[in-house]
Amino acid sequence: MSDGSQGLGKVEVRLKWDPSPYGEPPRHLDIIATTYPADDPYGRPTYVVHYDSRSPDGTINMSRHSRTGMGFGFVEVMVLEFDRLSSAYGRVVVGVAIHQNGHPRTFGDISNAGVVVVEGYRQLISDDFARVAEATAATVAEFTRDSAGLWQVREMIRGFDSDPVLFTAEMGSRQR
Repeated sequence: MSDGSQGLGKVEVRLKWDPSPYGEPPRHLDIIATTYPADDPYGRPTYVVHYDSRSPDGTINMSRHSRTGMGFGFVEVMVLEFDRLSSAYGRVVVGVAIHQNGHPRTFGDISNAGVVVVEGYRQLISDDFARVAEATAATVAEFTRDSAGLWQVREMIRGFDSDPVLFTAEMGSRQR
């Protein structure tokens, strides 16, 4: 959990990976967020945010997107503004999925992959996906609103063997 006497405000999830070796198709990873209602935090997501969308109120959006990795540090960034998120929402789960173009790829196949979750200069979570090397998608963080209405974060590294579409439906499920 975060040190949360004041709760979370504006948080960034940053993703990096190296491009595919010469002659291979691009390796494409995506940050995905699912938002759940306060009265049903483990039900169906109210909405999903990914590279081609944003939340209806603009509080969760992609500020940077890459389809190839580039190898220049964190090339994909999602911004979550918890200090502005409606009280109708009580839980947000953030994960990363690998596009499966051609043949299956896992995190173990992706060079120099990593994710960090930061609030300002404070690092909340950092992971290199080694724990989920055999997975094609993984959750990274769970954000929940406490009884005082403040947002907290919990690391939630869980691997899944699913494509990005199926992953959005299952990533917020109770831990297996």
